[in-house]
Order: sequence, then structure tokens, then C-alpha cells
Amino acid sequence: MPAEKLQHEIDDGVVFWGYEDGGRLLGVMGLQQVQDVTLIRHAYVLTANQGQGIGARLLSHLCQLTNDPVLIGTWADAVWAIRFYEEARLSDGVDRGKNRLLKNYWTIPERQVETSVVLVDPEVADTQRPIS
Repeated sequence: MPAEKLQHEIDDGVVFWGYEDGGRLLGVMGLQQVQDVTLIRHAYVLTANQGQGIGARLLSHLCQLTNDPVLIGTWADAVWAIRFYEEARLSDGVDRGKNRLLKNYWTIPERQVETSVVLVDPEVADTQRPIS
């Protein structure tokens, strides 16, 4: 991510957390409070270090930092990302109104709304806790 884009995300309230090993940054993930939910943003693990539990540890840590429902948006074609989030017990938010969720909580172009999915934490999915 270019430095200018990173600064824009930070200015918008995304707080980034990193996973280091031996002083080397191996993964990052952002947390953003938006209205009544917490968004997980910009989750990346170096390709050579994927499958080692780094993303799962970051996601677990970020989820422990909030009591609000957790939402994650990603590209529908990013099957590897969707699989990762489903393994972390997040569920497809289609029945919660994917388009409405994307428009309420993210500032993205219409084309991105059409080509994205939203994953929801199991507590929200199981209880149908209302979110905007």
C-alpha cells in the first residue's frame, strides 16, 4: 500500500496492528470503529508466511479489542480470503443484507459493492443482533 493511501486509512480511523518475528514484519491487520460495528481492514500476511497462523492470531487479537459486531469485507473472487475468515468462524453476511452493510459501513464505489462479500462474526449471525 502506498504511503499516501496508508496515511488516508489512518486518518479515517483505521488502527493497524502488526505481527513481527525477529524484528521482521510478517503480517498486518487494521481495526476501524464505524458507527455500531468494528471493521477488520487491510489484512495481509507475507506470502511466504501464510498458513502459519499469523493472520488467525492477528484476527483473534483484534476481535478481542471490541464488544461490537465485527464485519469484514473482501472481494467475492478472493476465495482464499473467504476460506480463511470462514475457518475463523466468520459467516457470509448475505442474509444480513450485504449491499446495505457495504453501503452503510464502507465508502467504496458501486462496482466494488457488486463484487464484494461481507463476513460477520458468529455472535451477530447466530443471534441476528440488529446492526444498521
